[in-house]
Amino acid sequence: MKAIVIHAAHDLRVEERDAGEPGPGEVRIAMAAGGICGSDLHYYNHGGFGTVRLREPMILGHEVAGHVEAVGPGVTRVQAGDLVAINPSRPCGSCRYCARAEFNHCLNIAFYGSAMPFPHVQGAFRSRLVALESQCEKVAPGITAGEAAMAEPFSVALHAVAQAGGVAGKRVLVTGCGPIGALCLIAARHSGAADVVVSDIAKPALEFARRLGADACLDAASAADFEPYALDKGSFDVVLECSGSAAALSTALQVARPRATIVQLGLGGDMSLPMNMLVAKEISLRGSFRFHPEFAQAVSLINDRSVDLKPLISETFDIGDAVAAFDMASDRSRAMKVQLAF
Repeated sequence: MKAIVIHAAHDLRVEERDAGEPGPGEVRIAMAAGGICGSDLHYYNHGGFGTVRLREPMILGHEVAGHVEAVGPGVTRVQAGDLVAINPSRPCGSCRYCARAEFNHCLNIAFYGSAMPFPHVQGAFRSRLVALESQCEKVAPGITAGEAAMAEPFSVALHAVAQAGGVAGKRVLVTGCGPIGALCLIAARHSGAADVVVSDIAKPALEFARRLGADACLDAASAADFEPYALDKGSFDVVLECSGSAAALSTALQVARPRATIVQLGLGGDMSLPMNMLVAKEISLRGSFRFHPEFAQAVSLINDRSVDLKPLISETFDIGDAVAAFDMASDRSRAMKVQLAF
C-alpha cells in the first residue's frame, strides 16, 4: 500500500505501508481522492506550525473519500462498492467533553494527519485505509470522489456559520478567500445570508470569490475599500475571519456593527486586539475549531446538490506526483484546492 509520508519540511516521500484488515465495526477503503489542506502545507513547508512540530514520520491527509472494499463484523450501514466520504475525526467518546457532545474538544481525539499528540496520528493519504463505519458517510450516485473529499473542509465552514448563531437575513463579511474562505462564502450564501462580501489581498482570490457570487470583493490592502462599510459604527452583522491576520481582525472590528459577531477561523499565531473598540461596540468574538455534526450535513448538501463545490478543485495529481501537487497547492496564485488521486 502506498502512502504519502512527511519526514521533515520539504521531505515528502511515497512509501509502502501495511493497510491491515477491518475488525468489528470497521471497513477497509480503497482511497480515491484527497484534498491538500492548509495544515498539510504547514507540515510540508515548515515542518509544523506554532509549537506543533513533526517528531516522527507521519502520513499526511484528512480530506478524503474512497470506495468500501471490505467490511468487518457488525457493519451494516455501508457495503463493498459504496463511495464514502470519511470523517477524519475520531473522538474517544468517554471524556467529559464527549459526554457533553462537544466532540471537537475531545481530550483524546484522534484526528488524521495530526502531529499534536505523540505518537502522531497517521493520516489518510494512502491507497488503503481501515476506518470505523461511523466515520463513513455514503455518497450519492453521480457525485465524484473529488466532490466527496470536499466534505471535510466544507464542514469547517458550516461549523463557523453555526458558531455565528446563523446568518439568515444578515450581512456577512468573509475575510481571506483561500479554500476555507471560499467555502464560508458558499456556506453563508446557502444559509440565507442577505449579502456576502469578501476581502483578500490577492487579486486571483477576489476574482474567484466574484465568480462564486460574492456581492462585493474588497482589496484588504486598501483602506478606501472599507471606508463605506465603517460608516455609522459599521455595516456587518457577522464576520467570518479566515485569514489568521491581525490586520484583518482589526479591520473586521471597524466594519462590524455594534453587537455583531466575529468568528475567528484563521490561525496565524497570537494577535493583539483593539480592545476598546471590541468593548465599545459590544462585539461577540468567537472561535471556531474543526466540526463534528456538520460532517454529515456537508455530505447531505453535496449529495442533493444543494451546493456545488467542484469549482474549488483546481487540479488533481496522481499519488506519484505528490511533491508537484504540494508545490502547486502552496502557490495561491495558481490553485484554490489541489487534490490527489489514489
